[in-house]
Formats: sequence, C-alpha cells, structure tokens
Amino acid sequence: MQNKPYSQIKAMLAVTKASLKAIFRSPSAVLFSIGFPLVFILVFGFLGNNRGTSVQIAFTPTSDTSNVLFQSLQKISSLKIVQKDTNLIREDLEKGRITALIHIQENSSNNSTYQINIISSEAVQPQNLAILRSLLEAVIAGVNQKQFPNNATIARINQQVEKIPGRIYRTIDFILPGQLGFSLLSAGVFGVAFLFFNLRQQLVLKRFYATPIRRGYIVVGEGLGRMLFQLMTAVIIVGIGHFAFNFTLVHGLRTFLDILLLSSFSLLLFMGFGFIVSSLAKTESTIPPFANMITLPQFLLAGTFFSIDAFPKWLQPFCNVLPLTHFNNAMRSIAFEGASITDVGFELGILAIWTVVVYAIAIKTFKWE
Repeated sequence: MQNKPYSQIKAMLAVTKASLKAIFRSPSAVLFSIGFPLVFILVFGFLGNNRGTSVQIAFTPTSDTSNVLFQSLQKISSLKIVQKDTNLIREDLEKGRITALIHIQENSSNNSTYQINIISSEAVQPQNLAILRSLLEAVIAGVNQKQFPNNATIARINQQVEKIPGRIYRTIDFILPGQLGFSLLSAGVFGVAFLFFNLRQQLVLKRFYATPIRRGYIVVGEGLGRMLFQLMTAVIIVGIGHFAFNFTLVHGLRTFLDILLLSSFSLLLFMGFGFIVSSLAKTESTIPPFANMITLPQFLLAGTFFSIDAFPKWLQPFCNVLPLTHFNNAMRSIAFEGASITDVGFELGILAIWTVVVYAIAIKTFKWE
C-alpha cells in the first residue's frame, strides 16, 4: 500500500489548533487579550457618556433667591450648587474646590432688574470661571427670551470678579498622589505575590526551616525589605514632584513625613493582597490574572487618573469602597490641604478595616510549601 504524502498544510493546521487551545487554557492570555480591553472600553465609555463639565458654585447668604433667575440656575445640570456653612464654603473656595461664590442682588439702575457678582479665588482654574460666565449668560438670555422680552435684560454680570487668596491647584497636585498609590499597590500585590510564590517553588522557604528562625520572622523580614524599598521609591516620587514640578507640600517636612507614614500603612495593606495572590496561584502564569483582578479596578476607579465625580452616580459608591480611593483622598488632603495624619482619620479607619479583612484571609490561605 502506497503511503500518502506528508501534508504540510494539515500539519500547520494541527499546530494552529494546538496553539489556539493553549491560548484559551491560559487565563493570563485571555485576560490580557479580552478582559483588559473590555474593562477600558467600559470605563472610558462611562466617562464619555458623562453629561459634561460640572461647575460647583455656592450662593452668598444675602443673595436674592426668590427670583426666577435663581430658580433657572438650579435647573442647569452643569451647575452643582453647594450648600454648606459659610466658613466651609470659603475654605473650599480658597482651595479651588468651588469655582465661585455667587451674589444676586436687585439692581437700582433701569437697564436690568438684578446684578450678579462673582467671588472666586486664585486657586480656581481660569477656564472654569469662563465656563461659569458662559452658563450664567445663557441662563440670562433664556429668561429674557421667555419671560422678559420687553426688558433690556433681567440681569447683568459684574465684569470685575472679586478674588480672594488661594493656593493654585496644579495638575501635579492631583496626578502625583494617584501615581504614588499606583506604585505602592503594584509593588505590594505583584511584588509580594511573585516573591513568595518563587520562594515556595524554589524550596527556599523549606530550607529556612532548617535554621533557628521562626516562620513569622521570615515573612516579616521579607516584608520589611520590600517596604523599605518602596518607601525609598515614595521619597523619590515625592521629591521629584516637589522640586521639579512644584508639587504642593503645605507644611514642608511635616507634610512629607505624614505622607511617608500614610504610605507605610497603606503599603502594609497592599502587601496583604500580595500574600493572598501568592497562595491562590497554582502556577506563575496565573499570578497576573489574580493580581490584576485586585489592582485594575482600583487603578481605574479609585481616582488615580481622573476624579471619581466623572463616573455615573450608580458607580461612585463602589469607587468609594476601594482602599486605593481612601489612600488617594488622604494623600491629597495631607499634601495640598495641609491636613495632618490625624485629620484623615476616616480614611485611615477604612484602610484599617481593609487591613484586618485582608490579613484574615491571607492567614487562612497562606501556604509555606
């Protein structure tokens, strides 16, 4: 019987089939190829569906709020009206959290019924003031057209904006805390996960048993080494940000030390995630999928790259649960607003709860062999 000639095409298709099966059997390949792009599409899709720029304003206690102009301003979705104590509003204005304080008063002149005065601060971005002025002018024009067609205008905006002193909020003041949190979380999860997985796989941990050192001290020693390295990284990141890009450290050295203390506490929590991942992973290739399930949602949803306010209302409660969110909030409060480590007690409390939960799971799942 004559043998059939060897088919290169069939062999190639067999290799293709085997390769395809191998790819689908690799969780990391599927996650990086399909999962990550879908997550990014969803996140940036939410951002893209946002209704637009939201400008926060407040009204002075003596503003006339009984007029149609005030009622029309309340209906504008792009204007978020803040209602707080007068001192708190002024503090937010000084820090650039509120774009302007609006005062509406009756105008004694004949060409308009009301006058709008704008009070802002040096910390507010000029483009936000320009947006606010455009919105106010649009509201006035709308009211004029519908209800006061015979008047010259129902209101006029005072062209002189009163400005109070305030610290300029630069882009670096938002970005750097997020990037520091990004670095600490990545190192805590990926670094610890790969480290202890390899120590276990290479039987290094088992060899430690032949020495007098106790198991707990092995973990603490490895953890301290990684923590010291990451704190050096934090020093470099904050130092470059401050001296090269004017990152704000309100109280200088004291603020810097508070940042290091916050970073140490947060890194301890993030390392707990790494211990869990190192125990759950069966092979080295399964570490990235497990680690990214923990890190990716926090990178995207915890205010690392953009404000949580940009997301839909239904998603924001989930964002506010994430531990990295509270690190970022505390970091920005300490660095820019001058809060001390004791002033961010709420954020530290949330991080402490996460730490207890994470290490309770880590102790249950951690494997020595």
